[in-house]
Amino acid sequence: MENMTQNKVGRVLKEIRGDKSQQQFAFELGVVRETVSKYENGRTSIPQDISQKLVEKYDDPKFAMTIRNAYTGTGPIWLDGENVDLHRSSVKEKTIEELKEALDAILKTCLAKPPKMIKHFERQEVEKMLVEAADAITALDHFVAIVCTESQISYKEVWQKHYRKLASAGYISSLQ
Repeated sequence: MENMTQNKVGRVLKEIRGDKSQQQFAFELGVVRETVSKYENGRTSIPQDISQKLVEKYDDPKFAMTIRNAYTGTGPIWLDGENVDLHRSSVKEKTIEELKEALDAILKTCLAKPPKMIKHFERQEVEKMLVEAADAITALDHFVAIVCTESQISYKEVWQKHYRKLASAGYISSLQ
């Protein structure tokens, strides 16, 4: 899975680079051309400082989601399969569908028992609920990404506003 993820990161990096040569792009990043080639071919992981520089400069939701998944192996991954429709209206409708399914699963699942007392069939229901929640998270992340991109609203700034809101409500201790 790691090499496949690195290849996805490399493909998105090539998209960000666009018409610039690897040499021009390397100069912007403060690395040598060979390093950009290794990033794009998935032979080397992009370091955190370079990833942050790219997110800051290009504010590309697809890159942000792809690199986040590559670093952790968790969270939404950019949908690029043959059955995906990333038009804002389609993404909106799919997000609503996934949110309803997740809410139904959450409402249906009892979490009152202590975890060690949950029977096998109840555990399966909890896992099913969690997958529905993950489906909704993926849909929501794409919804935010697509609408930001098409509306020319900064993806990074949307997240920064969200973090400030969490901090002001006392849900996080600092913005680091």
